[in-house]
Amino acid sequence: MAANSGSGRGGSVFSLSVRQIVIAGILGGIAIFLGATQLGFIPVPNLSGRATIMHVPVILGGALEGPVVGTIVGLIFGIFSFIQADVPFFRDPLVSILPRLPIGIVAWAVFAALRSRSLDLASAAAGVLGSLTNTVGVLGMAVLLGYLPLAATVPILPQAIAEAVLAAVVTVVVVRGVMLFRSGRTTAPEVDPDRERRY
Repeated sequence: MAANSGSGRGGSVFSLSVRQIVIAGILGGIAIFLGATQLGFIPVPNLSGRATIMHVPVILGGALEGPVVGTIVGLIFGIFSFIQADVPFFRDPLVSILPRLPIGIVAWAVFAALRSRSLDLASAAAGVLGSLTNTVGVLGMAVLLGYLPLAATVPILPQAIAEAVLAAVVTVVVVRGVMLFRSGRTTAPEVDPDRERRY
């Protein structure tokens, strides 16, 4: 398998196959489903009371299918956030949509850079940095545009850490499953009974 699975067969990093377009739509739909059903929100013991994994499909899109798919899924996630906004600053597309576009790009870059060393390390790092891209981007734009004072972001730090850890765990599990499926293996390798007896 090539170092970048998002480039398609024989195409560049920025080309899209029909399969990638379909996957982008599916992952975008999953992000919307997680938000609409509230399944994308997980209770955590901090001031906000919940962490989100709604950005994880964006991370997976970037890591597994490349920066273009990651950007498309991020756009779908951002538009959903904009349409469903119940917090005033999320009604501004510069806060709800724009910061979601780089999530998949960052996840792809990190995953591509580290996967030759370790698939799990690459997946975990993509999850953490993709999640932090979402948090820093949204809060940064909210502060920059005057919706929030800088001090208001401090209580959100524990949530950002919780979301990054959740994203890392989910990304590792899903990437391992996808890679197992793509390899054509469905079970772990059989143990040679003769070799086992020798030890």
